[in-house]
Amino acid sequence: MRAAAAAGQLAFGENRVQEGLDKAGHLSDLPVTWHLIGHLQSNKARRAAGTFDWIHSVDSVELLRKLDAAAADQSRRPRILIQVDLAREATKSGADEERVAGLARAGAEARSLDLAGLMIIPPIPDDPETSRPWFRRLRELRDALVAGGVPAASLRELSMGMSQDFEVAIEEGATIVRVGTAIFGHR
Repeated sequence: MRAAAAAGQLAFGENRVQEGLDKAGHLSDLPVTWHLIGHLQSNKARRAAGTFDWIHSVDSVELLRKLDAAAADQSRRPRILIQVDLAREATKSGADEERVAGLARAGAEARSLDLAGLMIIPPIPDDPETSRPWFRRLRELRDALVAGGVPAASLRELSMGMSQDFEVAIEEGATIVRVGTAIFGHR
């Protein structure tokens, strides 16, 4: 990670809260931005709000409120993304499409969080093209929310696409891609 930072990579993501906390502690001397992209349990909201600059996995109003209170207590202002579960996979987290508008309203009302957009982790593709419909649906959902009155500035980011399908995600409007495996290899 230090070599990547020296080469100019200053945004790092982590799937697991504890691993992210450990890495952030070891690299606290570097001017990096930390992204939590993995599932966040509400009992870890305080620690996440105190360390991560971006939290991509907000999937409930309860979690959002806990993050907001924790961020306020620590004088922090992390950016958050609403994780959307369009595929309704049992193994993945995320808010159902019907709950996203309510989450966006709650995010806009937060006092210590900046709602910045939406995130999706579609089913793992054999062919990158199979991810395209999921990415398109997320973009269309964002557009519908903006048309329905959610401020566009609150939904400017679309975090979608990983090492195996990020090109397709970019074609569909991704503003953030998660390419850790392509850079660092498999765990």
